Amino acid sequence: MTAMAMMSDGAPLLLAVVGPTATGKSALGIDLAERFDGEVISCDSTAVYRGFDIGTDKVPQADRRGIPHHLVDVADPQEVYSAARYAREATAAIRGVTARGRLPILVGGTGLYFRALTRGLFAGPGRDGALRDRLRRIGERHGLDRLHRLVRQVDPASADRIHARDEKRLIRALEVYYLTGEPLTHHFAQTQSPLAGYTVAGIGLRQTSERTADKVARRVEAQFAAGLLDEIRALRAAGVPDTASPFGGMVYRQALAFLNGVGDEAGARDEIVRANRRYARRQLIWFRKEPNLQWIQVDDGPAQVADSAVRIIHERARQRSARLAP
Repeated sequence: MTAMAMMSDGAPLLLAVVGPTATGKSALGIDLAERFDGEVISCDSTAVYRGFDIGTDKVPQADRRGIPHHLVDVADPQEVYSAARYAREATAAIRGVTARGRLPILVGGTGLYFRALTRGLFAGPGRDGALRDRLRRIGERHGLDRLHRLVRQVDPASADRIHARDEKRLIRALEVYYLTGEPLTHHFAQTQSPLAGYTVAGIGLRQTSERTADKVARRVEAQFAAGLLDEIRALRAAGVPDTASPFGGMVYRQALAFLNGVGDEAGARDEIVRANRRYARRQLIWFRKEPNLQWIQVDDGPAQVADSAVRIIHERARQRSARLAP
């Protein structure tokens, strides 16, 4: 079934391949793009930054097999790239792919970006500097665990979603609640997707924690062997400050700390592996809350995963055609 055949009923289709880190999303996205005449739209909050390649596992141009990739390398490292900007730019890219008669395939693991695109993003009240300062002081005096407990009291769903050390998002969740009287998840539920009219066929990839641990450990070894530390040195030499947003991301944060004299390289590698495993658990929790995802267990190997994904796509296309039939 071609992209044109799947969209010939007049209702455009967006295929999404999401899930935790190290589950093979990028490879599957390219495979499906070849099979269904598609183009890939990245859903990764660090891959948007130019120059941050090794630590984000960007697919090299030579390995993309001619498949166009969108929302990769679209921001300078010193820019602050928001979920709202992502939703706008990804929507434009998706509509452009559809207009060319091809199938847009969203690929990545940044849950907030996926939600902003497919369900809309709550703009929220403006920043309240005084309130933020008070909340920040609470975190400084009593630890971020106190902020996390406060979020759990007023918005349990956000507490499940936000990591206990993520000060910025904890403060924002509390700020929204105290300023509006409603939890952040309530506001999310009232938003609308910018992709009005699209049918989203979502595929979630998951694997055992043991397989995640093994794949992450091998990936971190490969990242260091590929020159991760030299990439960071080159970025700094080019004037990218340590405070740049992508340096706060996983892999780069731990490697940068090592380059700044914290611990040794072996310790940095171990911490990156642990951070990846924690992140994978949080991603799985997040995506399990997303509606209408069809899950595939990837432990059996890429060939079986691709076949399962193709069956899901055909079935979703058939169901949609049946719903739209007069």
